[in-house]
This record gives sequence, C-alpha cells and structure tokens, in this order.
Amino acid sequence: MGNTLKTTFLLAVLTVLFVLVGKAIGGQSGMVFAFGLAVVMNVGSYWFSDKIVLRMYGAREVTEGEAQQLHGTVRRLAVAAGVPMPKVYVIPEESPNAFATGRNPAHAAVAVTEGILRILTPDELEGVLAHEMSHVRNRDILIGTVAATLAGAIMMLANMARFAAFFGGGRDDREGGGGGLELLVMAILAPLGAMMVQMAVSRSREYLADDMGAHLCGKPEALARALEKISGWSRQVPMHASPATAHMFILSPLTGGGLMSLFSTHPPVEKRIERLLALRGNSR
Repeated sequence: MGNTLKTTFLLAVLTVLFVLVGKAIGGQSGMVFAFGLAVVMNVGSYWFSDKIVLRMYGAREVTEGEAQQLHGTVRRLAVAAGVPMPKVYVIPEESPNAFATGRNPAHAAVAVTEGILRILTPDELEGVLAHEMSHVRNRDILIGTVAATLAGAIMMLANMARFAAFFGGGRDDREGGGGGLELLVMAILAPLGAMMVQMAVSRSREYLADDMGAHLCGKPEALARALEKISGWSRQVPMHASPATAHMFILSPLTGGGLMSLFSTHPPVEKRIERLLALRGNSR
C-alpha cells in the first residue's frame, strides 16, 4: 500500500511538471496537449516502461542454455524470495552494473551488464542478484521504472522549452504562454523537479534491498565486496547512462562527488558496505 500511494503521488507530481512545461511552451493549448500526453504516458509507462528501459540499454534476453549459471542463481533467489522467476537480460556494456524492472513480480526482469559478469565471483554476483530480487519482492520496480520514463520525458520537454526560448518564446499572452525568460526558467527548474521526485524513490529503498538481499543469499560480505568492485570499476569504465534511469541501477552509473552526491538517488557506497559488513554475524 505504501508503494502504491508513493507511485500515485509520483505520477501526480510528474504530470503537474509536464503540464506546467506545456503551458510555458504553448499557453492554454500547450497545457491541454501536455495533459493529454501525460495521461497517455502514465498509462504507457505502467504497461511498457520496462520494455522501454531495456531497449534503451540494448538489453538482450538470454535463455538458460545461453547463461546457465546466471539463470540458476536467479531461479534459486526467486524461490527464496517467494516470487515468480523473472526474465533475465544481459546489457552489452563493459561498465559493471545491474537493475530490475517490470510492473510487478509476475512481470519482472533482471538485467546485468557484460562487465559485471566478468569481474564478479559467483558469490558476489549472487549478492547483486539478491539485491535486485529484493526490489522485485518489495515491488520497488514499478515506481522506479515509471519515474525513469516520465522524468526522461520531462527532460525532453524541457529541452523543447529551451529551444522555444531561444527562438522567440512561447505563445502570446492571450494564450497564457510564457515569455522567453519564463521558458528558460521552466527549462531549468522542470528537470531539477523531476530529479527531486526521483530522489523520493528514496535512498532508504536501497538500504532495505541491501539488507534483504544479504539475508536472501546469506552472504552480506559478498554483496559488500561486489559493491566495492562495481564502484571502483565504474570510475575506470564509466557507463553511458541517462540521468533519468540512474536510480534504477544497483549503483548509480553517473560518477561525480561533491555537490553531485547531494542529489544522488543512492546512499554513499561506503555506508552501504559498512552496514552490510555489520550484518555478517546475523546472516543465515
């Protein structure tokens, strides 16, 4: 119920952002058009956002014959978590990372990069997959995928507002459209607003998935080692990822410290590792 309310709130806030940008670009007509588009996207993101995100990263579904060990680990964790076996995808990307997606546990998918399969031991990979299966079990995946789809659309609409500002602003005052300055302000604030809403997907969900994942696999130290490896390799081999989808990954693929870390959708990796190592005595 908590995630259902959070998803509803998220959709409402992102829809309002969508409509405000539409109004700034096209006045009343733009607002009506943006609202209609937002409704279509809300429905579409519920049903198809997982496919959109998987396609965005070129993820390819792999069969058990192609990836027997990967399938076996996911199947074992699905049984332990009490959820249906999700589809398994591999992303052609050297940077190590992973995410889960889908509108519910019965329509879930787990995706891992080729890089993560190369650098992690079987125990470490099991820890990562246990974290992702925890997201599936806790039904975090719908809100994360919806946020990714709509936030990305808001960023595209904000780019349109920026171009409109450079080429003479929005509709005239009779339409209620914004001038060049209003368009520029909206073009800057709308993506920031979308990013803040994505942060509502919450760092606490990552801590919870770490804790549950550690108990699912019974090896919190393996997940801690995996996070340390992924963090180190990601700095050496950065991933070309959209900011709109960064919160979906086990570690944010967007590198950067300082002010950037304040807006990260993930807790600091050092704190996550510290918490996991503290669980060692309570595992199994």
